[in-house]
Amino acid sequence: MIRILSALAGIVFAGVALVAFFMGAWTFFSEEAVHSPDHEFHLEAHGPEGGFSFDGPLGKWDTAQLQRGYKVYKEVCSACHSLKFVAFRNLADLGYSEAQVKAEAATWQVPGIDPNTGEATTRPGEPTDYFPSPYPNAVAAAAANNNAIPPDLSLMTKARHHGSDYVYSLLTGYTDPQTFAKDGERLMEEFPEFTTPEGLYFNPYFANLNLAMAPPLTSEGQVTYDDGTRATISQMSKDVAAFLTWTAEPKLIERKQTGWPVMLFLIFATALAYLAKRQIWSDVKPKKKA
Repeated sequence: MIRILSALAGIVFAGVALVAFFMGAWTFFSEEAVHSPDHEFHLEAHGPEGGFSFDGPLGKWDTAQLQRGYKVYKEVCSACHSLKFVAFRNLADLGYSEAQVKAEAATWQVPGIDPNTGEATTRPGEPTDYFPSPYPNAVAAAAANNNAIPPDLSLMTKARHHGSDYVYSLLTGYTDPQTFAKDGERLMEEFPEFTTPEGLYFNPYFANLNLAMAPPLTSEGQVTYDDGTRATISQMSKDVAAFLTWTAEPKLIERKQTGWPVMLFLIFATALAYLAKRQIWSDVKPKKKA
């Protein structure tokens, strides 16, 4: 009886799976192809020429680049975006000394409490503090940004597909929709009704092509690098994308460096196990078939 019930249950499950498969196939082949501006003219993110120093299994951080990226964030991005999961003390990983971290933290104003009145106030930051939000609350953030709350950037490169490339592409991708073309097809010829509403900005690397963030990097030399690097829009975008990759995955390089000895150990252990198996079962002879 149990076997019969098991067989019937298996037949039911197999039938349901087949029905779902055929219904999915029918939907796939029968539905009309999506034909919309964001579907036809959205561009896939790409990285800078030459890629990032941390790309690949042997990648590593470029400390000078991370410091430049931090400066871009501080002087440009921090006006709207927070880094709520990053503490000032973490800047020591970028090559700053303890004294430099303390001095850098003091240049920021963080929320505090007046010890005399108990009222909310601000004070110079300390290494143990986290980067403050530029807005007191979400309502104020939305009011200052056309009802769009600027996202926190701590984990941005993990929250987006090909995050580092996405940040770089987005920052360098602002363009004029009137002249934008993809694969030889012009956006305004294919979709004459397409518009960029007031308060939004056209960027083909954004999901629906129009976003509320104005171009943050608009001119060469917008940030002055301490090491003398030429601050082009591409360079600043690359540097801040690298910095945001570090904020999202500060142990990225350590993981890669740990992976190699682990792989070598697994290969050695596999070979050792195989040799041990040969040694243990060496005296066992398979029976010959009659």
